[in-house]
Amino acid sequence: MARAFLVVIDSVGIGGAPDSDRFFNGDLPDTGANTIAHIAAACAAGEAEEGRSGPLYLPHMDALGLGAAVKLASGVEAAGLGATPTGHWGAATEVSPGKDTPSGHWEIAGVPVPWDWHYFPDAQPSFPADLSARIAQAAGAGGILGDCHASGTQVIADFGGEHIRSGWPICYTSADSVLQIAAHEEHFGLERLLQLCQDVAPIVHEMKVGRVIARPFVGDEATGFVRTGNRRDYAIAPPSPTLCDWVQGAGHMVYGVGKIGDIFSMRGIDNLRKGSDEALMQHLKDLVIEAEEGSLTFANFVEFDSLYGHRRDISGYARALEWFDRELGEVLAQLREDDMLLITADHGNDPSWPGTDHTRERTPVLIAGLGAGRIGQVGFVDIAASVAAHLDVPAQGTGRSFL
Repeated sequence: MARAFLVVIDSVGIGGAPDSDRFFNGDLPDTGANTIAHIAAACAAGEAEEGRSGPLYLPHMDALGLGAAVKLASGVEAAGLGATPTGHWGAATEVSPGKDTPSGHWEIAGVPVPWDWHYFPDAQPSFPADLSARIAQAAGAGGILGDCHASGTQVIADFGGEHIRSGWPICYTSADSVLQIAAHEEHFGLERLLQLCQDVAPIVHEMKVGRVIARPFVGDEATGFVRTGNRRDYAIAPPSPTLCDWVQGAGHMVYGVGKIGDIFSMRGIDNLRKGSDEALMQHLKDLVIEAEEGSLTFANFVEFDSLYGHRRDISGYARALEWFDRELGEVLAQLREDDMLLITADHGNDPSWPGTDHTRERTPVLIAGLGAGRIGQVGFVDIAASVAAHLDVPAQGTGRSFL
């Protein structure tokens, strides 16, 4: 019986989004952003030598069709990625009015976002006074700290000491539709932070803010503050059933790997496995061996985006891509005869681009297990329809299978 592995390498865009002029980093439109092509160009020019060296080396993804997909999406030749594809390959275009994590994943799972997200202004204060008051009340605190757009590491460096002294939560946002709340695991309490985020989430979801994210940290002013791995996302629920629900409703197992449980509010997820990207790769390898017949494994690898894209670290992003490609070789070797492994992304995050926000780009569609062939230009929703077709599960969305 067929199995499907749907793997999102978070933010690995390939340029060419037709509406990129409507999306911005600051005052600069995303026109011309191309995450893979620009990383490849920097590597070829010797400009991405920290922890690695030379041209970008992605033999497994390039063999599946990555270089061909970049050219299809954007017309750009990605340096060093010129293999003749041995997999099915194409490029996917998003229609949802956002370049954020929930929009991309929901649409990949067959459900475009039917509303405009609410974004908090890049001003100080960023949050409406009534919302700040409700957060403080839910926290049992006299107020909130931060109340601004900020880097997650910088905001705890700036306000961590005052947070410990006052007991007020640190609240901040970004160019995404998100409210992030940081608190010290020991002084404020991890469970208290998680409960606060859970209590606040329905309030901001009513505003069409996509996520509330708990950002726990440890440390002190003398030695510095460090975020822990106990992050938790409280995302607004998708407006209609997704691929996960379709598969689960047909009686098949759905495994989530990484942020998938948070992104889909655990709807349609039977088994969730979390951790760092390194741990998630091991979970994926285990599931290629262990996953039930007829199952869907839906995985997200977030550190491309969180550690390298937003921080505009070209060398780090290149290292992560090459690590993923090496590990992918082991995954491919373990696939069964009727398995399909589909690799895509939810948006771009070009580390060569000005600013720190995501970039509006098309994304690759690379498929192992079904032979070779050109898929062409498809929609994000067509990915869900195609996975459903492979699993012989009725699709409920508007997408069309390209299988």
